[in-house]
Amino acid sequence: MTLLALGTVEVLTACGKSSAEEAVANTSSAPTNGPTATAAPSTANLPLQSALPATKRPTPTGQIDRLPGRGRFLSLTVDDGASSEVVGAYADFARETGARFTFFVTGQYDSWRDNRKALLPLVESGQIQLSNHSWSHPDLTTLSAKSVADELGRTGKFLRNQFGVEAAPYFRPPFGNHNAAVDAVAADAGYTVPVLWYGSLSDSGEITEKYLLQVARQYLRAQRIVIGHANHAPVTRVFGELAEIIQRRRLQMVTLDDYFARPA
Repeated sequence: MTLLALGTVEVLTACGKSSAEEAVANTSSAPTNGPTATAAPSTANLPLQSALPATKRPTPTGQIDRLPGRGRFLSLTVDDGASSEVVGAYADFARETGARFTFFVTGQYDSWRDNRKALLPLVESGQIQLSNHSWSHPDLTTLSAKSVADELGRTGKFLRNQFGVEAAPYFRPPFGNHNAAVDAVAADAGYTVPVLWYGSLSDSGEITEKYLLQVARQYLRAQRIVIGHANHAPVTRVFGELAEIIQRRRLQMVTLDDYFARPA
């Protein structure tokens, strides 16, 4: 069955530590009223075509790990890009289903250059958002201020040159590790919002498809920021099942830019 055939059926990855993920996933906060939804303009009847927020929330200040407010929105974020094949498969999945993703790009990987032609129309339309996950995926808290600036600066420049986008204000620190010193250097470069997660597909390394679906059922829920990775093939073999979970739960996939206003 093709991905387009999923339209009649009632997504996805983390560089983080599983213990931290569990702690975050089991916390809760009192919800506040969030944006209402409005239909996204589209001429295609795609199975994961989302209704976008009618009004955007203000740009966050400081770290986020979920989407504030009530609603049925899901931010599925995809990190790294170690595999050109997996990045390409994500681009195909987005194009064929209407799924919306925020990619946190590790700039050293050739996958982003290899798949530029496939990604560019999706980036230009806003269906895929590209943001900063450093150049070489170090623990930023172990680096000098100059090295932190270089890690973020190289990937920021790469994204501007190759895709014409400004990754700021969002960045995802590798392994979820950041501190006041890292945040200060990042903020000087315009990266004022460290983006963590409220659940993970746990596929930074290679895992079984069965386990990936198990954690997907656990974490793909409304108002979550969920992390996945474009590193290993198993996720590409369960795209159909992930789409079914999202549809069955009536989740509306959004990028961070869909949900939050850009800085003035």
